[in-house]
Amino acid sequence: MEKLAEIVAKQLLQIKAIKLQPANPFTWASGWNSPIYCDNRKTLSYPEVRDFIKLEFARLVLENYPDVDVVAGVATGAIAQGALVADSINKPFIYVRSAAKGHGLTNLIEGDLKPGQKVVVIEDLISTGGSSLKAVEAIRESGAEVLGMLAIFTYGFPVAAEAFEKACVELTTLSSYEEMIPFASASGYVSAEDVATLQEWRKDPASWNK
Repeated sequence: MEKLAEIVAKQLLQIKAIKLQPANPFTWASGWNSPIYCDNRKTLSYPEVRDFIKLEFARLVLENYPDVDVVAGVATGAIAQGALVADSINKPFIYVRSAAKGHGLTNLIEGDLKPGQKVVVIEDLISTGGSSLKAVEAIRESGAEVLGMLAIFTYGFPVAAEAFEKACVELTTLSSYEEMIPFASASGYVSAEDVATLQEWRKDPASWNK
């Protein structure tokens, strides 16, 4: 029986939300060279994948955080994902901007969030964890409580794990880089040589150069 992480990895690879190019690396906005690029916004264009992710998120929220009051999405990648989850469990939805709006009400949090409310945060992708935890900080500063965060995929960088632990935020992901690699290899998405490259990158992504 396939594990959830394998099912999600399979879906992300099939719709090319995850692209693996060890021989022709991508350049991230951070300047890092990377053999992988993950764009989970593509899941929204595939109803079966979109619904599967929504239902798994909803199940995890109800099982792990039954006292949740509000679902939050992190802008921009997880706004739609968070709204889908909130709708499926009939809870209010908010989203957190990366920076306060420069005009009007200059909101950082969009929607109605009251002090003391319990929030589950939805994210599409975890890399270093910086932007995700900024959203957590904004919610906490508003007086609400963050119960935990759910994400579709994580690269599993140690720096992210340390940051989430330091911030006292429980993170649960549907799939991960570590769990995706064996499936990608067994399914023929990458060669054995490529797997070695992918594993090497994972050790020190900031300094890696193919």
